[in-house]
Amino acid sequence: MSTLLDPRAVPLALRSRLVLGVASVAGLMMLCWPLLVQVPADGSGRTDPPFLFLLLLPLVIAVVVAEISEGGMDSRVLAILGVLSAINALMRLLSAGTAGVELVFFLLILAGRVFGAGFGFVLGVTSLFASALLTAGVGPWLPFQMMAAAWVGMGAGLLPRRVSGRWEIAMLAAYGVVAAYAFGLLMNLSGWPFLLGIAVPGHEGNLSYVAGAPLLDNLQTFLVYSLITSTGSFDTGRAITTALALVLLGPSVLTTLRRASRRAVVSPS
Repeated sequence: MSTLLDPRAVPLALRSRLVLGVASVAGLMMLCWPLLVQVPADGSGRTDPPFLFLLLLPLVIAVVVAEISEGGMDSRVLAILGVLSAINALMRLLSAGTAGVELVFFLLILAGRVFGAGFGFVLGVTSLFASALLTAGVGPWLPFQMMAAAWVGMGAGLLPRRVSGRWEIAMLAAYGVVAAYAFGLLMNLSGWPFLLGIAVPGHEGNLSYVAGAPLLDNLQTFLVYSLITSTGSFDTGRAITTALALVLLGPSVLTTLRRASRRAVVSPS
């Protein structure tokens, strides 16, 4: 029988955890390939990560299938997943990331907190996929967005469960800020290697990815590129929007989601 702070709101079986872990590690490797793989300077033999990244989608689907087969998600939980995915997609359509205003992470973090890491992971995937269909945002960047959003939801489900009240809201707001900046860095990393001849006004030198360059050199270049292009603008706007929404609306939405979780979640026998 679940409680308000039940760390297994939607239980994850061992198989689900393994699949979730494999998908996360593989996704992280696909995002970090420019910093980890030595690529010839002429680009010969280079593998285009967006195509290989599509191989991760069956793993994401396997997470859902494994949870259903193990009794972690019943039809009521799946209905909640569908409703939250639709709401998140609509919220993203309305905010559209203008000036960094992004409302997707607000509900994603709260749902991950209430229903657990597995639910948060799947909600991140379905929310970004549904919003991409609504906004015609389907492209090679979508799998990266889906995985990064999935990590945001999963991380919320892994936060300490004994924290409650105002401290819980403060913790979620702080996590929202960290997640907003981390999402921005991951999205920059997914596209940065393909941008050639990056020149930023007021900064000397080229900020493009250099194939085969030392790890620390490329990492330093990437961090400077992110700081100049997005950290102080879009990422900061996303962080402020997410934190404010969590502080102002978080308590009431948490209460609503927890009431729904008590009715929907079925503990495994």
